[in-house]
Amino acid sequence: MSFGLIIIGDEILSGKRRDQHLPKVIEILGQRGLRLAWAEIVGDEPERITALLRRTFASGNIVFSCGGIGATPDDHTRQCAAAALGVPLELHPQGRALIEERIRETAGPDADLHAPENRQRFRMAEFPAGASLIPNPYNRIPGFTVAQHHFVPGFPVMAWPMIAWVLDTLYADRFHREAHAEKALLVYEQAEAALTPLMETLEARYPGVRVFSLPSVGDAQTRRHIELGVKGEPGQVETAWSDMCAALEKMGAEIQPLSQPLRAVDSRSN
Repeated sequence: MSFGLIIIGDEILSGKRRDQHLPKVIEILGQRGLRLAWAEIVGDEPERITALLRRTFASGNIVFSCGGIGATPDDHTRQCAAAALGVPLELHPQGRALIEERIRETAGPDADLHAPENRQRFRMAEFPAGASLIPNPYNRIPGFTVAQHHFVPGFPVMAWPMIAWVLDTLYADRFHREAHAEKALLVYEQAEAALTPLMETLEARYPGVRVFSLPSVGDAQTRRHIELGVKGEPGQVETAWSDMCAALEKMGAEIQPLSQPLRAVDSRSN
C-alpha cells in the first residue's frame, strides 16, 4: 500500500505561493521509515479535483490532501471528496462543537452563533458521510479522514502536525517495516548513454535493487557529472554497489563516492 500526496490550490500553479508540502511530507514519512510513492498538484477546479479523487479513492493508496477544506467560494475539496465517493456532505457533530469552541474562544462566551459569519464557519465541519476527524492543534478546526484519504488545510503550520498525527495514530504499525538502503557516487565527464548498459545489467542481476542516475551539466563550482547510485534491499544494494564500482573502474571512469547519500533513508525493520 503506497503513500500519495495531493496538493490543491490555484496559488501553487500560478506561482503566487511556492509549495512547501512536498519536501516536508517526504521528510515526515522518512522519519518513520516510510516513503512517498507519488504526488500531484491540482488547481481549484471542482471537476478536476473530483476526477483526481475518484481515481485515488479507487487506488487503495493512503493519501494526504493539503488545501481547499475551508468554506470560501474557492474551497471545493470537501464537496469534491463527497462527490467522488457518491455520498452526501453531513455536518459532523464533534466538528461543529470544536468550531463553536473556537468561536467562543475568539469572540467571547456570548458570541452569536447564528450570525452569518459563524454560520459560514460551521460549514467547515461539513464532511463526506462517514468521515472521522483529524485534530488541528493550531486552531481546533479539524480536518477529516475518509476512505484512507486524509484531508488537511493548506497552511503548513496546521497541515504538518496533522499529517504527523495521522501517521502516528493510524499507521504506526507500518513504521520501519521495509529495510531500505541507498548508496551513490559521482561519475565525471561520462555520457548517460555510456552508463545505461551497466544500469540495465545491475537491475537485471539484482531484482531487489533500482539504479538511478541524476546528470548535471556542471557550474562554476563543479564539472559535468552524473550522480549514479543503487537503492533497495540492503543486502542486494551492497553487492550491486560492489559490482557497479568494479565496472566503473574497468571502464576507467573518474568517480567520487558520496560520503553521505543525498536522500538518507532509515533502514531499520521490525
